[in-house]
This record gives sequence, structure tokens and C-alpha cells, in this order.
Amino acid sequence: MLVSFYRALKFSVKDIFRNIWLSVVTIIILILAIFSVNLLLVVQVISRAAIDTVRDRIDVALYLKTDATESDILSLRAEISSLDNVREVVYISKQQALEDFQAKNVNNPDILEALREIGANPLSPSLVIRPHDVGHYDSLIAELNKISNPIIESRNFDDHKLMLEKINTITDKVSQAGFFVSILFIFITLLVLYNTIRVAIYTHRAEIGIMRLVGGSDWFIRSPFIISSIIYSLVGMLLTTVIFYFFLTLLQPYLETFFMNYDFNIINYFKNNFWQFFILEMIGTAIINILASLVAVRKYSNI
Repeated sequence: MLVSFYRALKFSVKDIFRNIWLSVVTIIILILAIFSVNLLLVVQVISRAAIDTVRDRIDVALYLKTDATESDILSLRAEISSLDNVREVVYISKQQALEDFQAKNVNNPDILEALREIGANPLSPSLVIRPHDVGHYDSLIAELNKISNPIIESRNFDDHKLMLEKINTITDKVSQAGFFVSILFIFITLLVLYNTIRVAIYTHRAEIGIMRLVGGSDWFIRSPFIISSIIYSLVGMLLTTVIFYFFLTLLQPYLETFFMNYDFNIINYFKNNFWQFFILEMIGTAIINILASLVAVRKYSNI
């Protein structure tokens, strides 16, 4: 068994280098197919991250009276933080509100001049509340409305219901489109890989027929092509990994600009899931290549 395996491996390696240009074309097709699948994954990951970014920025605000004491504000903050659907409560003091306002209007001298003419800080302290789950946004608003505290001056509960409905609609459409595009793309990839392997084996149809005529067993005829398929898959995956990592390093700076103030790193995402993606894609590619090899060899060995 070991001798037969060694012979099959030797024949497979010799065949790969003997038909080096055909091998190169096969590997390039594999790289393009695997890279395209990974590119589709990147698009889906970025889409989900963009939607999560919009969800994360939905918040509500309570504006407090200017004479509210620090202890009263912190007590109210603790009360709100204890609510089930509250992820974070940010306290913005009068001074912080003023600094934020000035930074936001740094290119608007008229507003800054009007602020200087007032001679005092006209802004109020506030509590910005961010929910755990925007799907329960209405229940959070209801709970906040139940809080009756004398230091609350006004409530800025913008109606985000329309925005949330749009986000949910976009999420559903992205998921559905991603699913159908993935199925279509995978089907095209399978078809391309299958035909590429069949073309590669077609060039050996005479050799396969001769091996069958001289009494070669099914294992002896098929095993070199199976081993070649595994080698093609491994080399294709390794080269795709290098190329794809280089592509992600070029893409990451643009994503950092787009997802400003949001912790999103596409390189870390694929690093954390590297073995999962690598193993699944390697197994999938190898299975496709092996099946294509078996079908093609069987066709040309029926003598």
C-alpha cells in the first residue's frame, strides 16, 4: 500500500511539473475562485459592521437643569443605568458640552462670536443613554418617561422608529442579497473549477486509456489525479492567503476612515477566524477537485 502510494505521489508530482503551464493555469483559476469567495465574505462583514455602526449611534438624551448638583446627577445616572435595556449612560457636564459645541462649530465664526458675546455658558448638562438592543427602543423610552426627577429639564427622545425600520429593512435585504449572491457565486465557482480540472485530465486521456489496457487498477489510475487535486488545492489556498492578506492591508486604512471612532479591523477579523475559513475552504476546494478528477478519469478509463 505504501509502495503504491509512493508511486502515485511520484507520478502526480512529475505530472504537475511536466505540464507546468497547465498546472499554473489550474492554480490561478483556483486562486481567483477562492479570492472571489473571500471577497464576498469581506463585503458581507463590512455591510454588517456598517449597520452595527448606525445602530450603535442611536441614543436618547436627558437635559438637566443648570443648577443640578453633581450628586443628584450621579444618582439619576445610577438609576437609569439599572434599567434592563441600558448599555451605557454618559454624563456630559456643562463644560464638556461647551467644548463639544465649540469643536463642532470651529469653522463657523458667527456662532462662536455669538457665544462669546453671551459671556457665559448657556448649555445644560445632560445624560446620553445608549440601549443594549435597539429592537426594544420603544420599551426603553417608556421606562425613561416613568422617571420623574426634578433635575430633568427636558427630554430629547427623537423618534428613531422610522430610522430603525429602515435599518431593519436594509439588514434583511443585505442578508437576502448576500445569501442569493453567495449561492450563485458558489455555483459559478464550482462550475469553473470542475471544468478546469476536467480540461487538465483531458490532456491525459491517452495515458489513462493505456493504463487501463495494461491492467491498471482503479486505484492506480485515479490516485495520482486525486493527489494532484489535493496539491493544487493546498498551493491555491496558500497563495490566496498571502494575496488576500496583502489586499486586506491595503483596504484597512480606508475602512478606518469610514468607521471612524468605531473599533473595526477587517484584518483582525480574518486572523481570528483564519483556521475556520482556511480549513473549510481547503476542504471544499479539495472535494470539488477530487470529484471532478474522479468523474473525468472514470470517463476516459471506460475502455
